[in-house]
Amino acid sequence: MNSGPRVDAQNRTGSDRWLNRNVVGLAINRFLSDFGHEAGTAILPLFLTAIGAPAMALGLIEGVADGLSSFAKLFGGWVGDHVQRRKPWAAAGYFLTGVTTGLYGVFAWWPWTLLVRSVGWAGRGLRSPLHDALLTDSVPAGARGRAFGFDEAADTAGAVAGPIAALAIIGLVGSGAATLAHFNLVFLLSAIPGILAGMSIVVLVKEQAHPVLKDTSLLSSLAMLPHSFRRYLAGVFVYGCGDFSNTMLILYAVQTLGHRYGESAGTIAIELYALHNVLYALGSYPAGVLADRFGKAPFLLLAYALGSLMNGVLIFAAPSVSTLLVVFILAGATYALQQALERAIAADLTPAELHSTGFGALASANGIGDFVSSAIVGTLWTTVSPVAGFSYALAMSLAGVLITGAALRGIRPS
Repeated sequence: MNSGPRVDAQNRTGSDRWLNRNVVGLAINRFLSDFGHEAGTAILPLFLTAIGAPAMALGLIEGVADGLSSFAKLFGGWVGDHVQRRKPWAAAGYFLTGVTTGLYGVFAWWPWTLLVRSVGWAGRGLRSPLHDALLTDSVPAGARGRAFGFDEAADTAGAVAGPIAALAIIGLVGSGAATLAHFNLVFLLSAIPGILAGMSIVVLVKEQAHPVLKDTSLLSSLAMLPHSFRRYLAGVFVYGCGDFSNTMLILYAVQTLGHRYGESAGTIAIELYALHNVLYALGSYPAGVLADRFGKAPFLLLAYALGSLMNGVLIFAAPSVSTLLVVFILAGATYALQQALERAIAADLTPAELHSTGFGALASANGIGDFVSSAIVGTLWTTVSPVAGFSYALAMSLAGVLITGAALRGIRPS
């Protein structure tokens, strides 16, 4: 099999007609999904703090959930290339994530939260490559940057609205400090848009014809992926090993601001996280447009460099509101570039019959990297200091820049 980037001949034309019903339907789907689980995610560190869980618990919850999700992503990618209809599998994953988000606070015991978060993230893993394959099938190859950027913008609009809604609900029903009942109410309400996300993909998205592999095992499908893609995947994985969950930035903000701002530290942290998501939402589509015009690789490497700079600020700058503002801005800019372009490049480097498998492998590499990063950063944070965790993240993110840059050198933009 040719190891270079493949572009489907039927998708070389019509790049100006990319904003179609499926692209809009999938964007609505991602908006609703992120609205739900980001509302729950935004208050998760505050909930864990309220029940007395250590910082290591958040790292473990995020790491185990991402690790389990990684195996589901591999399976979901393999399924997507072996079935005629991807929609039912994707919808099931969205339903599972939505329902389990509503269960986070049923018991004030962090191992329970670990369990339901992990189950929900398995559903998230299953649906991820299927969603991306449905999107890839719906747009011309020359517009993939725009399509994935638009998709990420919708995703992040939900991620902005979710934490704001969570904060508003707590403010409306609570007087003074939020109680466990207030947190649980937000978790329960956040299940509603998640369930609607599953319904939206069924109703709004029309399945496109795609090549179907027959009698090919998961390992065989992975072995068929082009060499250029596997080299790229190695760089993504190494960077991911330093790319810890941004929910840990919320926890860091709460801890470093708490001595000065008291109970208001939690509100400030969520507002900073919402700003992070606003930048992510506003930047994703323009990043995709520029990447389609000038090449995706330079913009992805810029994203990784900004992530490294964020870790440097966390290590060397004194903690304050202004420092955290810079940190969350850098994190938002990083994700605006990273999330859309990693997938768009994966689509460029894989043939049509392996798109879903490629997306599954990419998402799995990211998920395993997130597991490693969140677990190690959380452990170093608890046993040594937050700076020790951020120093590890900086080293891995810089290595990811170098390896990914070497992998993408000479790759022609599609």
